[in-house]
Amino acid sequence: MSADMKFLVVDDFSTMRRIVRGLLKEIGYNNCEEAEDGVEALSMLKGAKFDFVVSDINMPNMTGFELLKAIKEDPNLKHLPVLMVTAEARKEDIVLAAQSGAAGYIVKPFTKATLEEKVLKIMQKLAAAA
Repeated sequence: MSADMKFLVVDDFSTMRRIVRGLLKEIGYNNCEEAEDGVEALSMLKGAKFDFVVSDINMPNMTGFELLKAIKEDPNLKHLPVLMVTAEARKEDIVLAAQSGAAGYIVKPFTKATLEEKVLKIMQKLAAAA
């Protein structure tokens, strides 16, 4: 796990993207790009190397779940950890996220500590699996 890991933050609200990006920076991850929906995110993921995706669930054009499905179906992207972000902690969303291959799940609003803990946990799991 290194500080030069490249994150892609996907959310249709620029404020939310800025918040997540700011928190990642505070944790020590400065390499972060943004996409405003799943369509843009997918084309960015196909065009460059990323290490971690933080995606909102409710977005226009392509939801977080649709993005997650597309990532997991792409042999070049399926290794990517995807942390899902949502405003409502609906049980069926949590279940769907897990079943769809999400690496984790976080509910807005969240603190730096929560985000850091989730990211670290996911990275440890990946390291153990590698």
